[in-house]
Amino acid sequence: MEDTELIVQEATEEAERAEDSRALYEVKMKFLGRAGKVTALLKSMREIAAEARPAFGKKVNALREALEEKFAALEEKLRKEELERKLAGEEVDVTMPGRRHREGALHPVTRVKNRLIDLFSGMGFEVFEGPEIESEYYNFTALNTPADHPARDMQDTFYLTDRILLRTQTSAGQIRVMEKKKPPIKILSPGRVFRSDDDATHSPMFHQMEGLVVDRGITLCDLQGMLDEFARTMFSASSKTRLRPSYFPFTEPSVEVDVSCAACGGKGCPLCKGTGWIEVLGAGMVNRRVLENCGVDPDEYSGFAFGMGIERIAMLKYGINNIKLLTENDVRFLEQFKD
Repeated sequence: MEDTELIVQEATEEAERAEDSRALYEVKMKFLGRAGKVTALLKSMREIAAEARPAFGKKVNALREALEEKFAALEEKLRKEELERKLAGEEVDVTMPGRRHREGALHPVTRVKNRLIDLFSGMGFEVFEGPEIESEYYNFTALNTPADHPARDMQDTFYLTDRILLRTQTSAGQIRVMEKKKPPIKILSPGRVFRSDDDATHSPMFHQMEGLVVDRGITLCDLQGMLDEFARTMFSASSKTRLRPSYFPFTEPSVEVDVSCAACGGKGCPLCKGTGWIEVLGAGMVNRRVLENCGVDPDEYSGFAFGMGIERIAMLKYGINNIKLLTENDVRFLEQFKD
């Protein structure tokens, strides 16, 4: 019975010395926990004479209740003090000047992509995004690419298996659409493409935007009229386009499309290398074999296709001289694009 008095005194002293609720909890466990001193007293009852056990048990239970009340009162007091200290430390001086948050901006590639989608959507194009992992059939064969074409070689294309690869062009999506949808077709295919190429103007991963129109009576004049509108919207109201003969397996005839240099107005400057023109994309009339591969009658329908690198358009539009600047995520570079 003398131990109970000592325990009360010891518990009271240690509890009042606790500086925070955590320290108080440790003191509480020392006396009331499973291995606590009060619990030990209850376990020692078997060593006491039977006739003294009721009185001893009553005394210990009273001790437990008293300590629990004391700990509860101290805990409430400490938590209140802790809250007051926390609130005092989080006070805000409303007279102090606020912190300036820097304004964000869209990445130049995203800006150009969105602008192109807005432009061609206004002309009636639907957006189709195909898979980035393609079969050799959709990426090459269906697009009339010969089996011995250099683009099929491993030094130019990232192969995952013998017949599966990372797409080198979003034209593969055009084949998927023509297989499932009958003309008239008017689609835009933006997305990432992958080629084994890396220098100041090329990247192993870049973004393309390709368009396809298939209907009755489509001609090369329709293509140039649409590209003229593209040039005026993306570069300047006075921009013009010209078509130069070229070769692509999936178009015939094929053309390279140049835009008059917006920097010099076509007079000649370092940007256009004195020619007054800048090459921006490739295009042409859809090859008969490509239409046949997709189940479209080339005697009834014709179409044109075009494809451009979004990074290239962004570099020309904003005067960027190295494509790697577009992937370095340097905030000093990116924050310049806020028009």
